[in-house]
Amino acid sequence: MNKTLLAALIPWVPALGALVCAWMGTRQTLRKFSGWACVASVLASFVFTCALAGNGGLKEETKFTVEVFDWISVGGLQGGMSYLIDPLACVMLLVVTGIGSLIAIYAVGYMKGDKHIGRFFAAVALFIFAMTTLVMAKNLLVLFLGWEGVGFCSYLLIGYYYGKDSAVAAGKKAFIVNRIGDLGFLIGIFLCWTVFGTIDIPEIVKQAPALALTGGILFTLIPFCLMLAAFGKSAQLPLYVWLPDAMAGPTPVSALVHAATMVTSGVYLIARLFPVFEAVPAALAVIAVVGCATALLAATIALCNNDLKGVFAYSTVSQLGYMFLGLGTGHPEASVFHLVTHAFFKALLFLTAGSVMHALAGQLDIRKMGGMGRHMPVTKWLMFLGCLALAGFPFTSGFFSKDAILAGVLEGGTPLHKALFAVALLTAFLTAFYTFRLWFTVFSGETKFEMGDEHHAEEGHDAHHGDAHAHEPHEMPWWPMNLPLVLLAVGALAAGMIFSGPITTAVLGHAEHLTEEAHHTHQTVMFISGAVALAGIAAAFVTHAWKRDLSVKIAAAFAPAVRVLEGKWFVDELYDFAIVKPLWLLGQILFVLDTVLIDGLVRAVAAIPGLIGRLNREGQGGRMQGHALAMLTGLALVAVFLLYALHAQAR
Repeated sequence: MNKTLLAALIPWVPALGALVCAWMGTRQTLRKFSGWACVASVLASFVFTCALAGNGGLKEETKFTVEVFDWISVGGLQGGMSYLIDPLACVMLLVVTGIGSLIAIYAVGYMKGDKHIGRFFAAVALFIFAMTTLVMAKNLLVLFLGWEGVGFCSYLLIGYYYGKDSAVAAGKKAFIVNRIGDLGFLIGIFLCWTVFGTIDIPEIVKQAPALALTGGILFTLIPFCLMLAAFGKSAQLPLYVWLPDAMAGPTPVSALVHAATMVTSGVYLIARLFPVFEAVPAALAVIAVVGCATALLAATIALCNNDLKGVFAYSTVSQLGYMFLGLGTGHPEASVFHLVTHAFFKALLFLTAGSVMHALAGQLDIRKMGGMGRHMPVTKWLMFLGCLALAGFPFTSGFFSKDAILAGVLEGGTPLHKALFAVALLTAFLTAFYTFRLWFTVFSGETKFEMGDEHHAEEGHDAHHGDAHAHEPHEMPWWPMNLPLVLLAVGALAAGMIFSGPITTAVLGHAEHLTEEAHHTHQTVMFISGAVALAGIAAAFVTHAWKRDLSVKIAAAFAPAVRVLEGKWFVDELYDFAIVKPLWLLGQILFVLDTVLIDGLVRAVAAIPGLIGRLNREGQGGRMQGHALAMLTGLALVAVFLLYALHAQAR
């Protein structure tokens, strides 16, 4: 099979899988097999990607296009359905389809017994189609199609439990917040067409260095508009608020959105168009500062969050901040490297959290858990490996990718870079602490657990039917749930060593050769960040495993700060007060004006001919007595008028 055909099949096989899953969902006898139809389509896409990568797709000289069909052609604007295949696209496709396959397999077991399973897996397959389209896009129009596609699918999946108000609200919140970023994307596309005369990505990248000097203000605005789009999709300040609420969907959705697909879109967009951003240093500085601030803010919220999935949700926001920090300091290869490793360990963490939640009938409050490792030893140690990688424990995948970003920041040498490095190190300590705070709380200590309300559990509501252990925690089956987690755990440990070279080549176009000074910086950073990670883990062990009462005393001593962090810095409340309520009030005022003034005026104009019609209707009824009365009345009026006229003349 040639490379062109392989590339063309990668997105369209999941699209076909979505149609098959939707159809199977309408057939009661086939509904339970819809999950495997989704797995087959995504897995086939992964196999095609592996074949493409093995056929030279990861080599730095590889770059070819696939023209699927003509789409939009207006004047000089050419927007065909065309794909660009190069090492960066191949790396992203391996992540999307590979991690997506493992999540889909896990979801088959997780969603077993769900009444709408066909709808769920149709949306998952459609999600993979949209994300692969985004990654492979040769022009901005196709990229925007995939961009909106993942947004639409996230709305379907986050609000999957549409009977729950919280799920519906979370889906709408994700959709609306992302519209703000998407407006920036659209303006950016228009500006690219105006400045470059094309929306073709390779051509834009080629022209960017030269036009940086002659493009003027319009060129300068392009990275800022695209940056807004990236901030929305990848949940950065001030548009991060949708991502934690995305936990309202089933746990496999959380893993899919947070690890392999939607939230990485913004990072990929900037990496793909990096020469455009590099040509505007102010844009890179903004990206670095926003990324660093987001990383720290989300890490502080995770410190006091007691929601099992919520901790990992804010962790995702924080790690995405790290990726933007790498982009903003001029190291897109480090950011993409962290994107890849993060996909492995974050998918592992969400799915193991889902297993715990599954076993506890929807319970999410970690304060109601303890000693779960006695009931779920496999889940315990799988999550442990994921926690090590997230914390940046030495020689795990997270250690290598995070240190690549930190070293890149420190190499900048300016006071700003040094300040960003210090904040990033503090964030690394907090990450290690809150990650193992959760792990020690859930899996160590005395055994305690409190089942969720099975009738109102957010997910897995039918999973315990017929289970002899329905009233106590129990381990998940190896197939199809735990085995994919083992593969993710292997990636969480080893992906850092496997993917470092290929990713650097994919992003930079060549292998990275460090100078002696840069090599020394990398070694120093590895030592410092490793020590910081160990310190964070040790602090979590002391306060949440060895002397658990110590954490209570610390929380009491810093009660005001704890309340602020438990309130998530009250950002949602601030947005509600400053944006939502004023807009609602404005809407109410406009509604009254529309109803009373505009509608009233229209109704008044319409009432006049209506009144005339009603008066005339009485004279057109066809009743003889009515006509006779009208004639007599008319004659009487004429007589009165004539008598009056004669009387006036006589005088």
